[in-house]
Amino acid sequence: MGRTGYLGELEQIVMLAVARLEQEAYGMSIRREIEDRTDRSVAIGAVYSTLERLQDKGYVRAVAPPPDADRDGRARRFFELTRSGIDALDAASRMQTRMWSGLRLKKAGRP
Repeated sequence: MGRTGYLGELEQIVMLAVARLEQEAYGMSIRREIEDRTDRSVAIGAVYSTLERLQDKGYVRAVAPPPDADRDGRARRFFELTRSGIDALDAASRMQTRMWSGLRLKKAGRP
């Protein structure tokens, strides 16, 4: 994964939410997507700090809002994955697949 190291769990989750949301990827929509898909509560501050970290790594970038983005008058910063971000997600997926491949976890209390 190059000079920026491995992706943390929240970084991966935020990037996957950005990818799923496409042109609708902004802070609160990312948060909702994560909560809906993971049944996990995430603070909006954690989403924004993760987005900043991912921007610093070159994995996401802020983009112009879609034409209908101002429909409720709220200012929003929209994001998209960069080519490096897509490559990093792909590498993380391949690494996890290799780690899980052939692994059989023992249940607690069983030999």
